[in-house]
Amino acid sequence: MNEYFYFISRSFLFVVGTLLPLVNPPAVTPIFWTMTSGASSATRALLAKRIAINVLIMLVCATVGGNIVLSFFGISLPIVRVAGGILVVASAWQLLNAKDNDMLHAEKLAEQFTMEKVKAHAFFPLTFPITCGPGSISAAITIGATIQSSSPTYSLLNLTGTLTGILFVAIVVYLCLRYAAQFLYKLGSTGTAVFMRLSAFILLSIGVQIVWNGAYELIMSLSGDIAKLHS
Repeated sequence: MNEYFYFISRSFLFVVGTLLPLVNPPAVTPIFWTMTSGASSATRALLAKRIAINVLIMLVCATVGGNIVLSFFGISLPIVRVAGGILVVASAWQLLNAKDNDMLHAEKLAEQFTMEKVKAHAFFPLTFPITCGPGSISAAITIGATIQSSSPTYSLLNLTGTLTGILFVAIVVYLCLRYAAQFLYKLGSTGTAVFMRLSAFILLSIGVQIVWNGAYELIMSLSGDIAKLHS
């Protein structure tokens, strides 16, 4: 029994330690708040729930079947990193150039934030690539490759711990987004604006890093192929 608990807890901690820093819900909070300017508290609560569910589904699918899907379409992880990183950079750049006046007059936009707009924004860009970007997906795919073990029992235990860890990450995402108002209220309007700009810059840096990691792997792979041709 203790051995089973060890395998489950080890997988759980591995998933949380790997995915939580990449998803980084506290850093996403001010971005979520800014991009939902004009939404009511009830609307933001619904968005937080939808985003958390989307994150859960995406990470589970990436962990369980990510490698199979990429192999089927002939897509490599470096390509996923480059394409996803560009999306992150684009979203972060838009946030960096957002006007503070839009935040100050958000209440006037409340009637414009309809249920259709909630559905349209819940997945893109609020879930992907803002909350669960290519870095998180790549990490989830990598985690999925480590689930299998020599023993079917241990593989099942690893899968249980992995899925529990992903569920925990999704819950943390929901709590951070759901109570974004309480968190940002303590910062004040100026503090929130500064924190949002800082988070957007960090997000921009992460996007550039993801693009570079993918491009570097592609360059090294190309260099290896060229070396084989000359050998």
